[in-house]
Amino acid sequence: MKKTSTRLADGREIIYYDLRDDAVRDAVDRRPLGGTTTASEIRYDPLLAEWTAVTAHRQERTYHPPADACPLCPTRGGHLSEIPEPGYDVAVFENRFPSFTGGPGPEAASGPPGLLTHRPGAGRCEVVCFTPDHDSSFASLTHEQARLVMDVWTDRTAELSLRPGVEQIFCFENRGAEIGVTLQHPHGQIYAYPFTTPRTARMLDSVARHAARTGGRNLFDDVVAAEAADGRRIVCESEHWTAFVPHAAHWPYEVHLYPRERVPDLPALSEEARADFPGVYLEVLRRFDRVFGPDEPPTPYIAAWHQAPFTLPARGQRTGGTGDGAAASAAREDFALHLELFTVRRTSGKLKFLAGSESGMNVFINDVPPERAAERLREVASDCQPPGVLPLSTHR
Repeated sequence: MKKTSTRLADGREIIYYDLRDDAVRDAVDRRPLGGTTTASEIRYDPLLAEWTAVTAHRQERTYHPPADACPLCPTRGGHLSEIPEPGYDVAVFENRFPSFTGGPGPEAASGPPGLLTHRPGAGRCEVVCFTPDHDSSFASLTHEQARLVMDVWTDRTAELSLRPGVEQIFCFENRGAEIGVTLQHPHGQIYAYPFTTPRTARMLDSVARHAARTGGRNLFDDVVAAEAADGRRIVCESEHWTAFVPHAAHWPYEVHLYPRERVPDLPALSEEARADFPGVYLEVLRRFDRVFGPDEPPTPYIAAWHQAPFTLPARGQRTGGTGDGAAASAAREDFALHLELFTVRRTSGKLKFLAGSESGMNVFINDVPPERAAERLREVASDCQPPGVLPLSTHR
């Protein structure tokens, strides 16, 4: 993999990741762009003990442009885009409309007794373009291309974790207008958060409590082992990865993908696990596109990597979750890297909306039994066994 960093016309960084070591990236961004202006702030909610980002500048971001004006396609002819090169393997650039940007700043509070706490929304947001093909998808990538994306996620996680004030890295892909995607070109994003996210903090709290109850056992290990022993919700497996529908799935079709060896984040994965990843992940994505039948449009989904924070909060320090510092009792090494993939489509032509119970009280109600979802995802397996994917009986 060759990595080349350069700048766009407004000063934002763009990084090319190439499969060939002799690739040359020297195209100049010819757009007449002015400097970016951002005003990201995070505000603390003392009732939920979590941070909310306030980003008024994002109202101006690009919204559903026509295909011939796509900002993520390569620059060709008269079409000038965010990517000055006429072609690329994978390109990563700073988001022009970031939710988090810049370095850390002082915390301020007002109101008795200092309940209205806020500080700059420090961090960084990046866009990851998987392919120059506008009409493609992650599922249509080759194994070599998917492996390159895995290496990009890993490299960006390692680099962004060194930025001042960054506490957690989140690599994810949103696909489909139903999800809220405003650019149809295949791409993902990376958020470098200035705090531990609420979901991760809750997981760390649960891990710590499970260890206290069980004499030090790891909750992630026990959950994956329980799913493997039950077997009904296993979707597919490879030598180094296990994909299953969780017992208490929130979404109609939801798959969690775990490496067999627990590691806290992407940089900690073994070379064997990295090489094995494309086969099982591409197979799961392709099954998602077949799950509702051949006449349905591509399945909308969110694919999200869950990684351990790089800086765990001290006891009593505000986190993204409980705020009581309980997460600090779980070490980084106790967290298990995993990917969560889910769709908002619940059946043909119908979406799962987050209505009163989900949005109002965060209590999910799932219309599709997880066992049935897993069975359906097994039914739509590829006709030919994908490279690296094992028959389910292999590990039973």
